[in-house]
Amino acid sequence: MEIDWGRLRAAATEVMRHAYVPYSKFPVGAAALVDDGRVVVGCNVENAAYGVVLCAECGVVSSLHATGGGRIVALSCVDATGEPLMPCGRCRQLLWEQGGPECLIEAKGGPLRMAELLPHAFGVEDLEAVTGETPLPVVPERLAAWRGRGTVFVHPDLSAGQQVWTAYWERSAGDTEGAETGVLEEGPSWDDPAEAITWGLARTPRVVVVDASGTVFWAGEGEPPMEIPIRWGG
Repeated sequence: MEIDWGRLRAAATEVMRHAYVPYSKFPVGAAALVDDGRVVVGCNVENAAYGVVLCAECGVVSSLHATGGGRIVALSCVDATGEPLMPCGRCRQLLWEQGGPECLIEAKGGPLRMAELLPHAFGVEDLEAVTGETPLPVVPERLAAWRGRGTVFVHPDLSAGQQVWTAYWERSAGDTEGAETGVLEEGPSWDDPAEAITWGLARTPRVVVVDASGTVFWAGEGEPPMEIPIRWGG
């Protein structure tokens, strides 16, 4: 899609004149080209409670959805002089959600891709990786009070002549000194040790893997403790 940056900047400059900025005296306007060809605009709106200010890009995103949705292809954001202005960090996250990595943002040196303005961005795919088709491990309600305590031990086992991996959640190891000992929960069997480790991390940050040779590895959160110096890499 061809982008008329002059038209976008003109629209951003026009809406900037409607900004409500009694506190900062710093009006901002933004205009975005949508993938269906329409242009949506927004200006910043301040508040006596400074932290709840609405950026111009927030107005653009609201206008986008209020007028039919779609994806933002390009955006021009301007200051009081009509010169290109970079979106703040929060607004870059908003624009990533609505336009993605290839969305273009006008800059003084030429348009920049959102992937350049927000490298290593957090997006919907990160949520889907955890909450999509693979269900999260569930800690039984009766054991929820123990979450974050004790240690999960992951180890190989045999099932129908095949090696599998299983785990158990131990109540005393890694907990307070003198705590009552015992197994809180035994896990099922998995073909992949990574699944057993995921099960363990849903219960406690202390996860230990013992392989078939008896070598002990740290698979928990943070740096390995002194007594288990080798991190699991399998």
